[in-house]
Amino acid sequence: MRTHILQKKSAQYLAPKIAKEKGIYPYYKPIESEQSTVVKIQGKNVLMFGSNSYLGLSNDPRLKEAAQAAIEKYGTSCSGSRFLNGTLDIHVELENKLAKLVGKAEAICFSTGFQVNLGVVSALCGRNDYLLLDKLDHASIIEGSRLSFGKTMKYNHNDLASLESCLQQCDPESVKLIVADGVFSMEGDIVPLPELVSLADKYDADIMLDDAHSLGVLGHQGRGTANYFGLTDEVDLIMGTFSKSFGSLGGFIAADSDTINYLKHNARSLIFSASMPPSNVAAVSKAIDIMLGEPERIQHLWDVSNYARRQFQERGFDTGRSETPIIPLFVRDSEKAFWLCSRLLEDGVFVTPVIAPAVPENDVLIRFALMATHTFEQVDEAVEKITRAFKDAGIL
Repeated sequence: MRTHILQKKSAQYLAPKIAKEKGIYPYYKPIESEQSTVVKIQGKNVLMFGSNSYLGLSNDPRLKEAAQAAIEKYGTSCSGSRFLNGTLDIHVELENKLAKLVGKAEAICFSTGFQVNLGVVSALCGRNDYLLLDKLDHASIIEGSRLSFGKTMKYNHNDLASLESCLQQCDPESVKLIVADGVFSMEGDIVPLPELVSLADKYDADIMLDDAHSLGVLGHQGRGTANYFGLTDEVDLIMGTFSKSFGSLGGFIAADSDTINYLKHNARSLIFSASMPPSNVAAVSKAIDIMLGEPERIQHLWDVSNYARRQFQERGFDTGRSETPIIPLFVRDSEKAFWLCSRLLEDGVFVTPVIAPAVPENDVLIRFALMATHTFEQVDEAVEKITRAFKDAGIL
């Protein structure tokens, strides 16, 4: 008779249960409406400041119309991988548009952003090669490195001296791939790309940027981190996701033609996953058109983000290194962060807690994220309610 060892081991994981018993469990809250600046939770309207929809396009009627038209023509699924029967003409059209957007020769789409990093990072480095990762890189990059045959080295966050120390330990003749977020998703700071490029030149390394939180935010017309610094030609691979600014689901990698050809035939998360559904492809394409055609959308995103950051700082919040629409509000205590999110949800504000291992144990924070569709009045209301909650928690 089996003793169900796996179930017994799983039952020892008690953290969520304890939080639920205390009434402060903050995750998996069902939203009953579209993703907008105001959402409905348990029949109540709540200000949304926990979304990654930076351009506010997730509920844009033009994206809905494009998705519906694609379903009418192509159906709801490709029923196969891009490698086999899952490539549509609109996949190829989108990839050409993405390559042009970020200034690279070619691009290839994956079903999720996580799968992009998982497949690309794991495929590019062999046994004698090196992956050099910022310690605060996204989890998908870390998971990709675990599947790689290359040697992984982590350098301190945005610390160029630490990175150079790692590069000095590498074989000069081997592949050395530096992988960094363009905008770091928890604290909202930007990679020091000019200095990164200088080191890559010095040690003959390659650079891959994760622009999941940069596209639609940084650069001319939202073209991303490399464009923002005027260094597009110096960055070898640019990755992006569609679930943030582009209001859909999926991701891509853009690079030179040889690298894309290699990835098409070696990135396992691409080859062995079903391709992006037609509706998602069409929505992304329309989102790019809107982004390029409405520069005022990005300008308002920056205006309202800078306004919010200033309001928090004037009230004494620790906003860390934030310089983008992602504003961390440091709490440095997991239970207090859970309590704050529960209290604020009751008060009509949705924000998210970020705890270890997403951030170091002493950097627990509340993540406040802006959209281009937020108003200054909505920011004022949220800031006032968050200020009261932080004071009640003894943080301010």
